[in-house]
Parts: sequence; structure tokens; C-alpha cells
Amino acid sequence: MPKKRSGGGLTTTQQAAKFLGVAALSGAVLAGIALPAAGVFGLAAKGTVQGFDDIPASLRTPPLSQRTSILDSKGGQIATVYERDRTVVKLRDISPYMQKAIVDIEDARFYEHGAIDLKGVLRALNRNAQEGGAAQGASTLTQQYVKNVFVEEAGDDPTKVAEAQQKSLGRKVRELKYAIQVEETLGKKKILENYLNITFFGEQAYGIEAAAHRYFSKSAKDLTLSESALLGGMVQSPTRYDPVNDMEEATKRRDTVLQRMADLHDISQAEADKAKATPIKLKVTKPRSGCITAVAGSGFFCDYVRKVFLSDPAFGKTEAERKKLWAVGGLTIRTTLDPKSQTASNQAATSKVNKDDKIADAVVQVQPGTGKILAMAQSRPYGLDLSKHQTVLNLSVDNRMGGTYAGFQVGSTFKPITASAALEKGISPAQSFTTGSQISLPGDSFRSCSNRPADDKPWSVENELPTEKGTFDMSSALGKSINTYFAKLEQKTGLCETLTMAKKVGYTRGDDKPLQNVAATTLGGQESTPLSMASVYATFANRGTYCSPVAIESVTAPGGKTLNVPKTTCNKAMSEHTADTVNQMLKGVVEDGTGKAAGLSDRDNAGKTGTTDERKNAWFVGYTPNLSTAVWVGSDGSRQIPMSNIRIGGQYYDKVCGGCLPGPIWRTAMTGALGSDAPSFNAVDVPRGNTGSGKHKRHGGGNNGTGGNDNGGNGNGGNGGGDNPGGDNNGDTGGIYFPPGFIGGNNGTPRR
Repeated sequence: MPKKRSGGGLTTTQQAAKFLGVAALSGAVLAGIALPAAGVFGLAAKGTVQGFDDIPASLRTPPLSQRTSILDSKGGQIATVYERDRTVVKLRDISPYMQKAIVDIEDARFYEHGAIDLKGVLRALNRNAQEGGAAQGASTLTQQYVKNVFVEEAGDDPTKVAEAQQKSLGRKVRELKYAIQVEETLGKKKILENYLNITFFGEQAYGIEAAAHRYFSKSAKDLTLSESALLGGMVQSPTRYDPVNDMEEATKRRDTVLQRMADLHDISQAEADKAKATPIKLKVTKPRSGCITAVAGSGFFCDYVRKVFLSDPAFGKTEAERKKLWAVGGLTIRTTLDPKSQTASNQAATSKVNKDDKIADAVVQVQPGTGKILAMAQSRPYGLDLSKHQTVLNLSVDNRMGGTYAGFQVGSTFKPITASAALEKGISPAQSFTTGSQISLPGDSFRSCSNRPADDKPWSVENELPTEKGTFDMSSALGKSINTYFAKLEQKTGLCETLTMAKKVGYTRGDDKPLQNVAATTLGGQESTPLSMASVYATFANRGTYCSPVAIESVTAPGGKTLNVPKTTCNKAMSEHTADTVNQMLKGVVEDGTGKAAGLSDRDNAGKTGTTDERKNAWFVGYTPNLSTAVWVGSDGSRQIPMSNIRIGGQYYDKVCGGCLPGPIWRTAMTGALGSDAPSFNAVDVPRGNTGSGKHKRHGGGNNGTGGNDNGGNGNGGNGGGDNPGGDNNGDTGGIYFPPGFIGGNNGTPRR
């Protein structure tokens, strides 16, 4: 017999038993049970004794954690992600065999008693009183459901989970009171539905729908008698009765459930015997969650979507709120990813660079005018298995969104931004400079927007080839990618104006820091990302209006509620005429300039090559009026590798250049993504300067020759020196340019 407490009173267990006996005799138990005022039960909560009436009357039911589906723009599934693999279903979508099996084995009197099975409780209390232990056992399905709610609310916090599962009288009493409220509020069918959706069935499967798919690769509504009995029996101990790990033990438990169902006349004995004689045939579907499951190489885009969700205030004011919403899941996230573009970009990214090469590549596609990210691919597959050359480092985005520390120097792909700033200031495309292959410019002639000098030392700049000297206008300098020309053009335009234009067109550093006040900016010396560059060039395609990149089109929560999503922000960065002029000049780059190998022959297209010091980064960024694509090739490790005398994708390169490797990758991505619709750029006359070649076309951005490889785009301000051997500042032969409509006030852009 249990001993009395030191004060001579009954033990807590004896008090509970005495109370329940009195309650039964007084007829207090009907549908539920009427419990007395404070002071009857001792509650094990923080070591204190609380009254029953102190427990809140309403059970706070957290939303069940479910699968989240990430879809492409056409509704195709990219990936599924979840904290807990669960799909909530209605009771009508659960096999009747399953409903009977779980009730018969767990709570045979479920439809007869109220929230509490008094007979079972008294029987358990009597047994525990004899053994001197805490009250346990005899839980109804309703009480089990309440306990599972506590466990669900605890999430992955081990301390809270332990508290929710604690075998104590205090927890039992809490369950009793909440069970009464649940019975009164929900009713039996809803309780059974909730129970089957919340319960853990082992193998990472939460809820009957996930369990049916995990063990039998079918929906819960299609479960047979034998399968239902197996799953119903697992609830008591998902590990012990797991058929994947112990088929013999699972079979014994299944047969116990079948016999129980026959004894309770929910099935006949013949049905039970037939089911017992049927071997368990599993068809296991292994759990696959996260962006590792993404299709067509879209794991990096999937992870980008996740990071957008967790960082954008549209999905919650605080980080904790956003994390909770993501963890609960059950969301349907439709993204901007275009399956055709993604397939093309993924094929392009892996066509010229192998996953086990020393260097890597990245391909990003953005839709002009909307900012929608249509594709995001890399040569290395997404994942954590280094032996398979997998990585989770997203080479297309900035550090905050999972990219490298600072991004990559962009080389000469920055030059069109300088050209745009010059045109907006009124400098004509005919502006010519006569330069040598090396020049030196005063560092203090480049000044920030606060009028501070960029440097107090001279800036030495050199071109890719010693033969690249003479007189160049803007079109020929873009076509041949002449460093010295753009150093002088930035000097004439103003460093402040150049940096201001860069911000307007969406050029951002990969480390999210403000753009630096350095003269080498015009040669791509400041690191950025493929996504940023694709968005910049989409501004040209969109006739001067920049639209911030977006990845999510809609989010639907469980129950069909639509959530707000981040929207693109579009702002005019330059006049339409400026953008049209840049488009015409960049057409020349792919027609007979450094990007000739990349050009598309069946439609208007434009672009720019870029290569940095020692060929550590190579770029091609180009576009049509309806698609902008950036391709980067370089090192994704801690050490940057010069791309000279190197084998990439099984092909030997003596010197990697923007037009000879990123260019063909770009061409493959564009060709596969574009449809039959082939809009044209808005044609404008582009004045030409006197470059001594006899070619003075006023249209299309033609130039004076291919000029060979693209330039070195040196990030440190040039790797050459000298004292301007081929020319000086007096080589300025251009003037102020007034585009059509400017005098009438239609330019739309203020001049500095």
C-alpha cells in the first residue's frame, strides 16, 4: 500500500482516485467530467501546486507543420520543403479501415465515453496506486490528441518536447481539462480527423497521409485493411513496430490490431484471418525534402527563394515570425522561374564547364520590364556532398543571399554604365579620344559626389593589346573594349555621375556595401554578381527603366489564404533615347566586336564581354528586348585561378576571354530560352566620331574592327604604367551631344 505523506494526508494519487470515485458516484460524469474548484490536484508545473480552475479553459492549437510546395511559373513542382513531412487531409479522404483500426486499438470506447474514459482512468489509478507510481495509461484518443498538440507546439525544442511528454499527474490533469473543452468544441469526427493528421508514424512521417506515402506510396484513402492495421499498430511505438527495420515485430503488431478489430465486430473473423495471412508488401518512398530535390538544376534558385522568404518583411515583421511561418509550412509558393529558361540555362552552364573542373560558371536570366528571375544555374550541382562536387554556394547572388563574400569583379561589362552616364550628361557617342595603349591620369581628377578626390596618385591604365592605340569614339571603344578610352570618358563624365548611374541601373556590390569612390569602377573593379549584372542589362533592354529582381509571384497559405509577396520596383534610370543608343552600340559588340562569337543571327541582340586581371574572371552579359542573361566563369574557391593555359570542360584554352567561353555559354542559354517572338530594339541614329578609319556610320553601333580579345578590365586600376605615350588629354575631339527632343525638354533626365 502507498504510504501517507509526512503530514498524515493521502498521496496525490490517492486524492485523485478518491475524487474520481466520488465524482462517479455523484453522477458528475456524463459526456465529459465535472471537475471541482482549486486545490484538489497537485500539478507538477514548476514545482508549485495550482488549482484545476487555474488552467486556461481553451486549448491553443498551433497550426500543424506541413509540406511546402515550391512551384515554377507554370505550376510545375520545383521542390518540396518541410520541417515535418505532413499533408493534412479530411476524414473523408482517410480509408474507413484506417479509422476503425486506430480507434479499436487505441480507444475502443471512443464513441461511447466523453472526453475521459472513467472506467479506464479508475482502473489505471487503482493499478498505479498499488504500484506507487504516477498516473498513466488509460488515455483516450482525445487526450492523446491534446498531448500531441503540446508536442507539436514544442517544435524542435528538446526541453519543451520533454515537458510535453512528461509522465506526471500535473500533465495528466492539464490533458483532462483540455480534453473536455476539445470534446465540447470539435466533436468525435473532427477529433479523429485531427488525431490522424497530427500523430507520428515513424520514418519522419507525421500524419496518416505522409505515412501512407512513406510505407506504401499511396494516399491514405486507398489504404487496405492490412495496411491500415499495420499503421494503426505503429502509433504505440513507431520505432519498435517499424516494418522497415523489423518486419517480424511489425507483423505481430498488425495481427494484434486485426484481431482486435474482429473482436469488436468492425470486421469479421474471416476478414481478419485473410488479412493476417497476407504478407506485408511495402513500397517505401524515402523522404526527400529541401532544395536538394529541385529539378533541372534549380536548387540554387530554390535556396534563393527560401532566403528571400526568411529575410523579406512581407512575410513577417521579425525574423522569428518569418522562421515560424516557414517552419509551419503548408504553403504553395509560385515562383518566377520559367521551366524552359531554367532547362536551357542549366544545359548551358554544364555544356562548357564540368562539375569537377577547377573553375565554375553561373548563368542567370532576368525578364526586362518585370524584374522576374527566369533562370539560375551553375556548373556545380546543388548539395552538400563534396565527393560529388556539390556546393550550396550560390555564385549568382550576393553574400547576404548565400553567395560569395563579395561577388566578382565584372571587368569591361561595366563600360556600358559609364557610356550611359556620359550620354545622360550630354556627351555625344561621337566623342573621340586619341590614346596610346597605356596612359596615366591624375587620381584627383576623379571626384566623388562629395567632391573628394578618388586618389592623390596618378592612375595608370593599359589596354589588352599593345596595338590597341589611336583614336576611338564611343561605339568603337565599346566594340573593341578599349580601357584607355573609358578611363578618359569617366574622367570627362565624372566619377560621381558614373557611380550615380550605376546605382540607378541596379549595380550593387556582392558584399552589399556602398559603391566605392574609385576610378577603376569604369573598368569593373568593384565586385558584383551575375544577378545584378543581368538586371543592369535588362534596364537597357527595357529602354532605360530598371526593375528590381523578384523571385516569388504568389504565396498561398493553408486554407487558401493569399499572402502578400515582395513586388518589383521599377524606376527610370535614363532616358529612352540613351538606352536606345546604348542598345545600338552594344549590337555592334555582337555583330563584329569582341562578342561576335556569341551573337544571335535570327534577332536583335546586344551584349558586352568582360575579363579581369590575369583572366581570373570572364563574363558575357547580353540581351534581347525580352530577355537578359549574364554568364560568369571563374574560381569559386578561396583562391582565384588565372585562366591561362588551362583545360576547362575538356577543352584547352591558352587564354580565356569573355567572348570565347562565357559567350558561347550565353548563346546556348539564350537560344534554348527564347521563343519565336523576336521583338526589335528601337532604332536610333548613333553619331560617329572621326577615328581615321573612314567609317562614320550614324547607326547600329558599328565599329572599326573586331579588335581581338576583350580587355583585362583591371580591378586595381590597371596593371600598366607609362606616361601616356600614344596621346594625352588634348586628344579630346568630341563635344556636347543633344539627343533628339532634348531642347524641347523631352529627355526626362536632369543634367549635372
